[in-house]
Amino acid sequence: MFLTACVTGDNVSNIEPGMSQDHVVKIMGKPDGFKQSGEYTIYTYTNRLISGWSWDRTDYSFIFKNNQLVEYGAGEIRERNVGGMQTIFLYNM
Repeated sequence: MFLTACVTGDNVSNIEPGMSQDHVVKIMGKPDGFKQSGEYTIYTYTNRLISGWSWDRTDYSFIFKNNQLVEYGAGEIRERNVGGMQTIFLYNM
């Protein structure tokens, strides 16, 4: 049996301030993008599940200064429409 790991918000619980960029990548995987702004480097992980049991998604950002994690967290949470399913309640009268 072959299983693949999915980067989710569950991985973020293993992140701590002060970690190096390489350490964060070991936990979170390769970032979807990054930005350099002066002495800061920002890694972004886009459209990631919040947990393995959730359909909600968000973007995660990790901000490094001198290769040390100084700030991180999730952005706005987006609900994913699960297969277009809708709940219809029927009432007998």
